[in-house]
Amino acid sequence: MEFNKDQASVSENKSQDPNPRFAFEGCSVLLDVNDGDRLVFARLSGGAILKIGNKNYSLKPLIGAPFGSLFQVENGEEGSFLSRILPVKQENNSNNVIDDSRDNRELVDNNEAQSLTGEEIEAMRREGAKGDEIIEALIANSKTFDKKFQFSQEKYKLKKQKKYAPKLLLRRPFARSICEAYFKKYPSRIGFIRVDALSLLLTMANVTAYSDVLVVDMVGGLVTGAVAERLGGTGYVCNAYKGKYPYSVEMVRMFNFSDKVIERIVQSSISELSSPASSEENNQQEVVYNAEININEPSTSDMVVEEISVTAEATVVGAVAPECKIIKAPKAGAKASKEAIQMWRENGFSSLIIAAQDQDPWSVAKDVLPLLSYSAPFAIYHQYLQPLATCMHNLQQEKMAINLQITEPWLREYQVLPSRSHPHMQMSSFGGYVLSGIRISTTS
Repeated sequence: MEFNKDQASVSENKSQDPNPRFAFEGCSVLLDVNDGDRLVFARLSGGAILKIGNKNYSLKPLIGAPFGSLFQVENGEEGSFLSRILPVKQENNSNNVIDDSRDNRELVDNNEAQSLTGEEIEAMRREGAKGDEIIEALIANSKTFDKKFQFSQEKYKLKKQKKYAPKLLLRRPFARSICEAYFKKYPSRIGFIRVDALSLLLTMANVTAYSDVLVVDMVGGLVTGAVAERLGGTGYVCNAYKGKYPYSVEMVRMFNFSDKVIERIVQSSISELSSPASSEENNQQEVVYNAEININEPSTSDMVVEEISVTAEATVVGAVAPECKIIKAPKAGAKASKEAIQMWRENGFSSLIIAAQDQDPWSVAKDVLPLLSYSAPFAIYHQYLQPLATCMHNLQQEKMAINLQITEPWLREYQVLPSRSHPHMQMSSFGGYVLSGIRISTTS
């Protein structure tokens, strides 16, 4: 009977945890507007709104919806609102060969092809016409639509859909989606780390369950969050830093980690991890004071996380209604305990990842590499090749590591459509470089 009680209590606790497949109130979401035209990070609440075009739309319909849901702007009696739409199965016409003799050479763009005026369109909106109905009316009143080539017709529909019936895709923030969103709009904030370079860092460092990973993260917490996501609440990820103040890891909030995973994300200064036990008290007092400044007090970075947008024009506002409260995610990066620091001093970390875009790789590596256990792998990222080449040469001269190699990842996306499959016209030329190796003992 006791076993049944314990089992019931476990099931009750599990039922209280939010389902990670569904968007819940207070969670972070990635909003994809019009198929990647705008990417916005937002924290869901009853009063959060998103501005699309000239109008504000409440994000309340997104609460409880599964990630991957598609929403469309619709008109109602109380105005425009976001409504979830279900995907419609389309017939597979990939085997049909497109044979269209029409082209666009005889079309003249003189703004006289559309007979439907703007006043008539606004009247349709006031009467409650949906976006799809307005698009069909525009097609019916266009003098040149039937003369256009098939691909031009699709582009015309897509252009009008983005204007009169914009769509919103609800995406779950995780390592890949966050990295892709920042790399597309603001790559400098993450040190120009592309998603393939991020995955290569985790692979070369052999980040697996129950690992104790030492991270020097100066890219806003992207690497820290990716490591914690892979650990899944096992092991530890220790964010090491030079000087008195820890590096910001505010991006970890977007991952929607549970308390179990947050507890496994700690921070400590490099001097404390490498210093003898006699100076432990002084270092602890200094680091705790700095942790209180960066964690407990509100800062400008906190506001960025709550209202962060990957596009400069998009804004997400929380707490519109007085009764709605802004739900903040728990902060990661607490001070590492004395027992954990002592254990890492004796046994060392199982792997190391360095992503310090503003620091010389060798100046960081020579301080943190001795903190690794022998035969432990490490991976160092940098945007440019020369600093990693210098670091690799110094590691060879000091005989600190073996199996050293510099890798340049390459990712190429393709558009795969009937009769028009080709690489994307706009893609990044490079995603940085990764230096990897294995630490060895320098004693003879």
